[in-house]
Amino acid sequence: MPNKEDDRALSRYTGSLVRRAQQRHVAVWLAEVSAEITSVQYAALEVLHETPGVNQRQLGDELDVDRSTIADLVARMVRNGLIERSDDPVDKRSYVLFLTPAGKKQLAALRPRVEEVERILTARLTKKECLELRRLLAALLPDREV
Repeated sequence: MPNKEDDRALSRYTGSLVRRAQQRHVAVWLAEVSAEITSVQYAALEVLHETPGVNQRQLGDELDVDRSTIADLVARMVRNGLIERSDDPVDKRSYVLFLTPAGKKQLAALRPRVEEVERILTARLTKKECLELRRLLAALLPDREV
């Protein structure tokens, strides 16, 4: 177990703090939301709720995951009955994606739990600090190509 001095040394590194914050997020997610639905799957449900009929590539771009990862994610969510895919009427090499009724129900059930994760993770921050944290974390990410 690390001692306080090690903890202070590691806190000088942004990557170490981001990793530890992510570990905390995963632990809180598992406790409060689901062991079956990952935060990336939840994000996919939200994207498909907001923009039904996006293709697999667009969903991957929105979630910032690569082609093989989005293909696996979509296949798993189709198998679990959360989303359905059909041929893209514009590009026959592509699929368009929609929430199933079960996916819509799952999204509605998960939303309050996801809000609880947010509340737990940011409990020691003011509203202004929460906004600043999100702004700063977004600044660490590379610009997305449009």
